[in-house]
Amino acid sequence: MTTVFTPYAGLFGGALIGLAAVILMAGAGRIAGCSGIFRNLVTLNFGSEFIWRALFVVGLVAGTLLVKPFAPNAAAIELPSFAPALIGGLFVGFGTALSHGCTSGHGICGISRFSMRGIIATLTFMVVAIITVFITHHVLGG
Repeated sequence: MTTVFTPYAGLFGGALIGLAAVILMAGAGRIAGCSGIFRNLVTLNFGSEFIWRALFVVGLVAGTLLVKPFAPNAAAIELPSFAPALIGGLFVGFGTALSHGCTSGHGICGISRFSMRGIIATLTFMVVAIITVFITHHVLGG
């Protein structure tokens, strides 16, 4: 597998994510934590927050589809099968509930607000990710 360094695409994407977080905080007073937004959307609570949560999730999917024609060489995400995706999704859901937020909520919004909980959570995410990559690539040979 070849990795291509794309600093401008990453910079542009990061700026858009930051801008979305600022707009959501300024407009709705909410933190842009994707797992919390999605979790509260799928509880089918059709209260006053349903519309903006639905639009946020639709925007995530639509943004991906809009960028695809401009990045024809972008790697496609391929899942080996439904079972690992389901198990992984359950682990992610459990982890985000346990840490009261996800990488976007803690990493983008928590660190920018100098939240100690967000900083510690993000450091934990990063350390576990580094360990996971090391094990899967160097121990298991993946």
